[in-house]
Amino acid sequence: MKRNTVILIVGIVAIAFMSYMLLSIGTKKSEKMLINASTPIVKEGIEARNDRWAKTYPRQFDSWKKTKKSSEIIDLVKKYPQLAILWAGYGFSKDYNAPRGHSFALQSNRNTLRTGAPTGANTGPMPMSCWSCKSPDVARLMEKEGEKEFFTGKWARAGSEIVNPIGCADCHNSQTGELQLSRPYLKRALVSSGRKLEDITYQEMRSLACAQCHSEYYFLKTPYKDKKGVQKTAAVVTFPWEKGLSAENMEDYYNSFGFKDWTHKLSKVPMLKAQHPGYEIFTTGIHYKRNLSCADCHMPYTQEGGVKFSDHQIQSPLNNIANSCLTCHRQSEAEFKSIVEEKLKRKDQLNVLTMNNLAGAHLMAKKAYEKGATNAEMTKVTETIRSSQWIWDYSIASHGSFFHAPEETLRLLAVANDKAQQARLELTGILAKYGILNYKVPDFSTKEKAQKLAGVNLNKLVKEKLSFKSKLMSDWIDKASKEGRLNKEYLKGLPDKASYPQ
Repeated sequence: MKRNTVILIVGIVAIAFMSYMLLSIGTKKSEKMLINASTPIVKEGIEARNDRWAKTYPRQFDSWKKTKKSSEIIDLVKKYPQLAILWAGYGFSKDYNAPRGHSFALQSNRNTLRTGAPTGANTGPMPMSCWSCKSPDVARLMEKEGEKEFFTGKWARAGSEIVNPIGCADCHNSQTGELQLSRPYLKRALVSSGRKLEDITYQEMRSLACAQCHSEYYFLKTPYKDKKGVQKTAAVVTFPWEKGLSAENMEDYYNSFGFKDWTHKLSKVPMLKAQHPGYEIFTTGIHYKRNLSCADCHMPYTQEGGVKFSDHQIQSPLNNIANSCLTCHRQSEAEFKSIVEEKLKRKDQLNVLTMNNLAGAHLMAKKAYEKGATNAEMTKVTETIRSSQWIWDYSIASHGSFFHAPEETLRLLAVANDKAQQARLELTGILAKYGILNYKVPDFSTKEKAQKLAGVNLNKLVKEKLSFKSKLMSDWIDKASKEGRLNKEYLKGLPDKASYPQ
């Protein structure tokens, strides 16, 4: 009797379990069918409005909205006043902050003092190219106007057109949802570096979608005739990959035709400015060599019910160590974070030493010119300063470089620091020739002191920017909303922040 009872109970439990599993599997299959649906967002063209993707990809969209949480402003010129000296005469000496979440891409671009305070479509200091990495509206507008036409004119020309922050259509096809390269200049760069586009794998695409923006570039002046036959010049975003992706390869590329981003205001050096070569330096690191992609660490897979999808709250892996790092690294979260922070402190120490020597070199060069040094006397030292600053900038401009490739980052910083010291030694000799011994460079220990030396009139710049925001920028937002390119509801939950009082 007892045996029959046990058999009956076991049988009932087994039936119940199997019923649950069948129901669960059915539910999971339904969820997977839903998440893998390739329903077009639009039947043709590019859908730049991120909220229009939410119905088909609700989980991805909900996680993407969380990029609003990365809203903190970290004023790097305040943290590292040397930067104002290193970039004297260039926009970054005015304003330079740590990166924030993708939701803030357009806000940061409009708010930064680097983009100036235009009063109309044809005014302001920056070209259209400065929108290139900030919005899916860029791809939409390129398709509408043509690439060269897009890269023509001032930044303010498209203020009411480029209104949706980095999002879905930057990386995904609006008809199929598949990953794609929406920026033609990356395709050209890949070909110039010897890659065949047809051989790119899906795993590689999970990095190359990011490389569209997180790469070094310059603006190549390109003459063309528009549709009416009028001769114009486009400032086309171009990646300097023809000679290779290393800092030295790109330096050779730029030197081969005497390119400069600007002439340094203090030292008169023809300078190069690294943008954000995140992808290039990533390719030298162990994660890349182990076939990991950007998305593996910055967009780790997550599970919801029976659905596995990439978390689109793109952020530092250190904010999500359990899912981003500990799937491979067998340590506790606390131990892992402690190790990384200790290594970052060491890197930062070398970074500060290098910046101090570079800033000193620029100020010593300024003094040498003031005392009568000739261009012939200064040629060698200015070449050394140019090279040193390029290599330093390349090593840290992508912010996450030390995480992507620690050995390469430290190598570059060491080389840059050595060259900066060489420049200072040579300048000591030049100054001595003109009767200046034991020259002590001016104090640049605070943002205020450094920007004053660099000739930055911060109060004037802020006043002009606030006027721009209250007038022209406000008109852009209103126009885009009225014409259906922007859902203003999204802006309500987006705190408006900058490095200066608003």
